[in-house]
This record gives sequence, structure tokens and C-alpha cells, in this order.
Amino acid sequence: MSNRRAIPLQLALLLAVCLLWPPGSMAAPDSSVFALGVGMQRMPSWPGAKSQHSEPVPYLDIELPGHGSFSTLDGLQVELFRGDAWRGGIHGDYQWGRSRDDLGSLGGKIASLSPRINLGGYLEWQLNRQVDVGGSLSHDINGAGAYLELYAEWDPPPLGLLQPSFELRWQAMNAPAMNRFFGIDPQAARALSVPVWQPGAGGQLASLECDLFMPTSQHTGVALALVYGRLLGGAGDSPLVTRYGSRTQLTESLAFVYHL
Repeated sequence: MSNRRAIPLQLALLLAVCLLWPPGSMAAPDSSVFALGVGMQRMPSWPGAKSQHSEPVPYLDIELPGHGSFSTLDGLQVELFRGDAWRGGIHGDYQWGRSRDDLGSLGGKIASLSPRINLGGYLEWQLNRQVDVGGSLSHDINGAGAYLELYAEWDPPPLGLLQPSFELRWQAMNAPAMNRFFGIDPQAARALSVPVWQPGAGGQLASLECDLFMPTSQHTGVALALVYGRLLGGAGDSPLVTRYGSRTQLTESLAFVYHL
């Protein structure tokens, strides 16, 4: 499962574009963020799974106002235009698959899925200095899957040294993507003794994320991320989820971070 621990080459190349892209509007140098670290993440063994597994993960967060951003949590954004409240550009993300080891007793009965890279665009509206709303539309560069995500982010004032952030997300997939992750073909249905399942396009996941950062010195700190997700529609009703998994999807990560 080493493919889950490395930043894909394609996104690394796009990161270089992000760093070199001429700024749409230059911000003060001290508004840039360069942070790196290492931590542990506990996540569902596969999309829709009830079981979880833990593994070490890198932590990377680069924010260059007027250029874009790149993080191991939110992927890549290359800013192409910016107004007083609106901004938008290219969005890229890395999507986990599922290996035979991840599947446990389901291994060999349903197909393993390789990780994929999704590319598309994003549009974001800054309501005020604490609240952003936006969305992204992307496509699997190696397949037929298309993905829509809408989100709202709130950065409340710090609680002493503690810096909280909250994000509400809603995700949808087209039919090929939904079937890739949650569909059951006739061969798999016979192996699992469940009905064939071919979900159509629609909402797939709603989630609430809480991010907490506690500085431990001028340049170091601890970052905690908690995500509560709930599978929707054809994803949540799939026999893979109702019989072998769970509609509730929890992810937790903890990292030690160094700010350059």
C-alpha cells in the first residue's frame, strides 16, 4: 500500500506550475504558508468500509496567495483569476483506491481499484475573512468518472493558542464513478450472494471536518483533523455498504508540523 504514502508525480509537476505561475494579485510575503511534517492517519479500509486501518502519512501545506496552494489534505489549486471576492482556477486531487489487502474477506470477490488522479476546476467565493464557500468539478484522467464537490469553510477566532477550522462538504459522482466504487457486477454478486447493484449518478457523501492546530513553539505545532462522513444515495444503499460496510465514514489524522 505504498502508493498511499507518496505524492503522485503528476501532482508534483502541477505543484511546480503552481509555484511558477505569475500571481494574479501579489499578497504580503508574510501571508504565505510553508509547512511540512509527518503523522498518522486512521481511515476506512476502503470507501464504504466499516473497518479502519492506520498508516504513517506525510503532511504538506503550501499556500501562496495569488498563485495557489497544495496540501496532502486538500490537493492542488492553481489560481488563474481573482476578484474582490471570487477566485478560481485548476483543481487536482489524488483519489485512493482499494487493494486486495484492504478488502479483507472481500478480497478476490470484488475488484481491487488502483488510485487515480482527478483534474478539473474550482470556484470559490470569500464571504468574509472567516467564511469561504465554493465548489469543484473534476474528471478522472484515466477513466470515465466525474466528481462534483460543494463546500463551506469557517475559520473562527483562535481559542487562546488553539486555531480551529470547520468545513462542511457535499460530494456527488456520475454513474461510472458510482459504479466503480459501489456497484456490484453479476460475477461479484454471485460470489457475495447479493443482488447486482448498478447505481446511477447522484450525491455520494456528506461530511463535516474539524481541523485543530496547536502551536508548540514559534515554528512547530500539532495538527489534528477529524472527519465525520455519511454515505448517501446509491453509495449508501449499495450491498457492499449495507452488508459489509457502514454508511458512517470516520477519518482521523494527527501530525507534528514544522512551519518554515
